Amino acid sequence: MTAPVREAPARLSTLDRLLPVWIGAAMVVGLLAGRWIPGLGPALDAVQVDGVSLPIALGLLVMMYPVLAKVRYDRLDTVTGDTRLMISSLVLNWVLGPALMFALAWVFLPDLPEYRTGLIIVGLARCIAMVVIWNDLACGDREAAAVLVALNSVFQVIAFAGLGWFYLSVLPGWLGLPVAGLEVSAWEIAKNVLIFLGIPLLAGYLTRRLGERSRGRDWYESRFLPRIGPLALYGLLFTIVILFALQGDAITSQPLDVARIALPLLAYFAVMWAGSFALGKAIGLNYERTATVAFTAAGNNFELAIAVAIATFGVTSGQALAGVVGPLIEVPVLVALVYVSLAARRRFATR
Repeated sequence: MTAPVREAPARLSTLDRLLPVWIGAAMVVGLLAGRWIPGLGPALDAVQVDGVSLPIALGLLVMMYPVLAKVRYDRLDTVTGDTRLMISSLVLNWVLGPALMFALAWVFLPDLPEYRTGLIIVGLARCIAMVVIWNDLACGDREAAAVLVALNSVFQVIAFAGLGWFYLSVLPGWLGLPVAGLEVSAWEIAKNVLIFLGIPLLAGYLTRRLGERSRGRDWYESRFLPRIGPLALYGLLFTIVILFALQGDAITSQPLDVARIALPLLAYFAVMWAGSFALGKAIGLNYERTATVAFTAAGNNFELAIAVAIATFGVTSGQALAGVVGPLIEVPVLVALVYVSLAARRRFATR
């Protein structure tokens, strides 16, 4: 996937301008394949190692590798020293995001406890994968994105189970609402982080380090990166096809339930992205870092949310369906927000 040079005017390549078309086609192909090809979903779901779907893992790894190979790792210290960026991201991701999803789940789904619980789990799973794609397309700060997804990964391992207990058992009890349980091991979360972030991050770092050492930065950025760039788009489309093929029957057979789940998700993505974008501008972040904060706050780790819902409540549960609907809504919404972000770029002073 080719991303514009960040110093140039915000303009997408022809390939990227048609991204909504490719993504829409991938979603349709996946849904129809899962619905009409007998046994496809179970066959794909059977290709797992220790509960991790190999087709989805392959797609995410191919998708993330080129973007993480673009990161200039020698500049990460300029990100970690930006306290406005770091603190705002932590608050948005680990305080406001889960609280907002909890509130929206109860407002929109008071009579559907399984879907409500599934949405709360989605709100706890902060994005560490697809966000790097949305950030790159929106000309966000790649180094900031690498740091923030790594930070989210650490907090995910440490805080996910505790926050699940708080939002499903403790807080509802305080408010006199029905409570639910959540059993998830720290290893399950750590394994998800190591596979979906650790592997492509290490590959991207080593590629840049070895490429620059052998041929220099100019060759690496002007010759090598454009060659591997399109792999990100292919990995994204492959992931979407597989994901929707796995869940095509569940989605298409329960359209009214999907619509009920979609409403709070739409509200969540809109509020989190717009609020984060406004906050970034208000505290004086430049466009690149504002976009990064907004997309990392709005995105969710659908793979982790689905895995936790299935492991705790079962593959046919309403909680699992809510997790599946997450990317159904998130993918097209965040693609649209890439274009909104680029249009808003002119409101930022050139720095």
